[in-house]
Amino acid sequence: MNFEVSETRKMIAESIRDFAKLHISPFMMDWDEKQTFPIDLFHKLGEMGFMGVLVPEEYGGSGLGYHEYITVIEEISKVDSSIGLSLAAHNSLCTNHILEFGNEEQKKKWLPKLASGKWIGAWGLTEHNTGSDAGNMSTTAVEDGDYYIINGAKNFITHGKSGNIAVVIVRTGKKGDSHGMTAFAIEKGTPGFTSGKKENKLGMRASETAELVFDNCRVHKNNILGKIGDGFIQSLKILDGGRISIGALSLGISKGAYEAALKYSKEREQFGKPISHFQGISFKLADMATEIEASELLLHKAAYLKNKGERVVTIGAMAKMYASEVSVKVANEAVQIHGGYGYTKDYPVEKFYRDAKLCTIGEGTTEIQKLVISRNILKD
Repeated sequence: MNFEVSETRKMIAESIRDFAKLHISPFMMDWDEKQTFPIDLFHKLGEMGFMGVLVPEEYGGSGLGYHEYITVIEEISKVDSSIGLSLAAHNSLCTNHILEFGNEEQKKKWLPKLASGKWIGAWGLTEHNTGSDAGNMSTTAVEDGDYYIINGAKNFITHGKSGNIAVVIVRTGKKGDSHGMTAFAIEKGTPGFTSGKKENKLGMRASETAELVFDNCRVHKNNILGKIGDGFIQSLKILDGGRISIGALSLGISKGAYEAALKYSKEREQFGKPISHFQGISFKLADMATEIEASELLLHKAAYLKNKGERVVTIGAMAKMYASEVSVKVANEAVQIHGGYGYTKDYPVEKFYRDAKLCTIGEGTTEIQKLVISRNILKD
């Protein structure tokens, strides 16, 4: 592995910092308070090439790799992890699913709209009674001539209301059959396809999370991604890359919280000197910096292997699990270092603290990551 940061990554980081100062920082707390999903912001991110980071240039994307992608998500999340989450879900789930498993006609039809930011993508696997047990899903698609009739609902879906297109995995066979599920791309406005309840969340409040509802929704066979029955297998492969996304999101939160804590510790004085001079604070900062470094190395090893086309099941799970748990720990310590001020909305660490927890839950809980890792290391 090459540990040098490329000029491209440096340019990406700089452009996002400039963008965030102008378009995110002044509005983020208002978005958080009102749970506003800032659609126009994502159109702007699309104009900068950040809505199709991994999409080849022939389909209107930036044609970059996973090292650059981590940088994009990390830098956005250092400022507002809600925006980082939505950007990650759009890129790594919906858009990437079409890129990986769509045919040429489907790619040409949908990827330019998604990569440009003109369209926002959603991805639906989770249901009310099947979180980690996705293979037991109840939403069904029944064949009807050249169409499939879909009935059921998906929940906890990022961009469930505002998404222009959703990739959904539904049951076309028997419950529990890993080859009994199929992926469909369904455009907003398709009869029988609506959105339901929008979740009122602890954190990530500017990232929209809502239900997808299907009531006798007729979807043409041309909207099937890949083969009938391959949807669940496809989703597992998509989640391998998605875990790198959540790891990058976690890394951004960790760095944002750490940098805020470091700055505050140098400015805040007690007993005649900055609190950073006290061992109790300096040791916290040392632990935070070390664990952030370890998270970053794990993530970029996963990115290195992903770019080479190698399997990242184990290393992706490791990176996601470790980086997400570190983000919770770092955000917690950042609040502690700020003392009472850390519990107020006048400082950024309380938001990092609320946002971080989702990283240990979304796209596979910490416990599921441990299950994936243990199965693979025992098998190997």
